[in-house]
Amino acid sequence: MQYRSLGRTGIKVSPYGLGALMFATSVGNPDPADSVRVIHKALDAGINLIDTADAYADSEEIVGRALKGRREHVVLATKCGRPVGEDPNQQGASRRWITTAVENSLRRLQTDHIDLYQIHRPDPDTDVEETLSVLTDLVRAGKVRAIGTSGMPASDMVAAQWAAERRALVRFRTEQPAYSLLNRGAEREVLPVAQRYGMGTLVWGPLAQGLLTGRVRAGEANGLRRAKFLRHLNDEHRIETAGRFAALAQEAGLAPAQLALAFVIAHPGVTSALVGARTMSHLDALLAGLDVALTDDLLDRIDAIVPPGTDVGALDQSYAPPPLTVPGLRRRFLGERSAA
Repeated sequence: MQYRSLGRTGIKVSPYGLGALMFATSVGNPDPADSVRVIHKALDAGINLIDTADAYADSEEIVGRALKGRREHVVLATKCGRPVGEDPNQQGASRRWITTAVENSLRRLQTDHIDLYQIHRPDPDTDVEETLSVLTDLVRAGKVRAIGTSGMPASDMVAAQWAAERRALVRFRTEQPAYSLLNRGAEREVLPVAQRYGMGTLVWGPLAQGLLTGRVRAGEANGLRRAKFLRHLNDEHRIETAGRFAALAQEAGLAPAQLALAFVIAHPGVTSALVGARTMSHLDALLAGLDVALTDDLLDRIDAIVPPGTDVGALDQSYAPPPLTVPGLRRRFLGERSAA
């Protein structure tokens, strides 16, 4: 395993990280004991990064159970910010919520510190200085080693770096963008900004949540398409494009997932790709492609299918900033009638 520097934190992580959403019994593997075995096998194979979140149902509890006796050799990352209850204050990036959320995660993970604590999605209602202030306190208290973001637009990344410098606060050291053969928008600004500020990147969705595994084909019914949170698997243009990548992989003598993962970790701005292995067989298939390296010719052919910086559709869980989701922020005279 060739470990990589996680930005300028001094922490070394594997090029594959284990995303833990699929260990939640309500959406992934219904057998916690089997999930523990998958985690152990990943650790035995050299993967040392595990990423979870407080919003992933019981994922944190299962990860905590799996890490008993092995915690010191694992770079443990979790996130807060997405809603975890009906209370409107049980979400976001306020001091009030983060102070509570981190204690809840520490208890569920059965640990006294979190190596990387991330804000799951930007919180437009909270000043970034408020967020950085409480995260700085957590770092100084030893409960958190480093802090990061997930889904943050490049402009917000820059603003946060400036705020940290201006107020002498701990800086965000990582970002977690969506990035895959189908979703290359991060190449435009997010990855270059992360490189400029020495941030590590843990990219999610490198297999487009199953679409780039070859399991979904145009015109065919598939169980994945029925998943409520995977509506993008019914985007026929995405499916057709994924099929072109599957054909390219076959021509190169690779499995579709091997091509997809090798592409992602080949980018110099990517530290680690988060893979969601729900079962042992899924993990075995992913580990089989760990040493795959793509030639320049193959990378050029990939660029011809989906040009750099281009997205083919969007993942359902991608972050959309308020100017795109709130009509009133785009319409100067929304709701007003002309006086004429």
